[in-house]
Amino acid sequence: MAEASQRFTADPLTFVVRHELWDGNIHDHADQGVSIAVAADVAGKETTLLRFNCFDQEKSYVYGPENPALDGLPQGADGAMGQLYRMDPIADGNPIGWTIRTLEKKLPTMLERAGYSEFAAATDLAEVGRLLPEVEACARELFAAKRNTVKHNRGTHVFEAGNIRFGLEMRRQAGGDGGLAVHVLTDIGGSTGRSYVEETEILAFDCFWQFPHYHYGPRNKNHRIFWDKTLVEDPLGWVFDQFENRKLGAMIERAGYPGVAADLDLEKIASALPLVKKKAREMQAEGERLTGHPGLPLEPTPNLVPR
Repeated sequence: MAEASQRFTADPLTFVVRHELWDGNIHDHADQGVSIAVAADVAGKETTLLRFNCFDQEKSYVYGPENPALDGLPQGADGAMGQLYRMDPIADGNPIGWTIRTLEKKLPTMLERAGYSEFAAATDLAEVGRLLPEVEACARELFAAKRNTVKHNRGTHVFEAGNIRFGLEMRRQAGGDGGLAVHVLTDIGGSTGRSYVEETEILAFDCFWQFPHYHYGPRNKNHRIFWDKTLVEDPLGWVFDQFENRKLGAMIERAGYPGVAADLDLEKIASALPLVKKKAREMQAEGERLTGHPGLPLEPTPNLVPR
């Protein structure tokens, strides 16, 4: 499998292809994908001249992200260096393909715009053109192979609710964090009468005592969002509020499963929730009794499938 970062050189330029996982609490929003950077040695330091963000949500490119002399307007954030523009996934198509096509045709003029005319003049477009198929192949491989996903356990207590089911589990990570987890599961990949049908976790809510968070599509895009414990003092209560306020369908759509969302039986879900809530609170109380933290068991609970 490819390394998470690879480099390709067409002197004086280096193309750096890297898989990146963004955190919603640090990088503006939860996201992941591949960045393609055009770099070169500037005053003895490797410097990014152009950057292309080929992510699930963030599809953009930046002129001179490390150039303090470049005006950050029109779209740069206050205090940010470089000039940022959005790709349009409707008009531009796949961001990796768009990036490669753009580099083939516009690299020197983009370098000029970024404030690096000396590298624009020194760029051998023929040599770059020979290299770009390797850059593209690497980017596409990293986008698929290095995607961060997770396969949790299904839970120790499972409740059927139409085309989905809820799994409850007391979780403890090796580092000590943990708490009650709510898994939203469904059958994907075939009808239940077929041997190849697979139960898949489509949402996960980890109501941990240190770093509570939830996952949209743990085995799909796996966009993870952390709760602000100052504002959300009871993450488990927040989860059931969303379910009871009929936000589940929209959440399942965002996780990447619109067909599952369309088939939800809201009456079945409503009838199951009181039992799910009662058991969840009992499990939280058991964790409090055992460890002093709601829903936290005494021993670590590794996932069935190693990362």
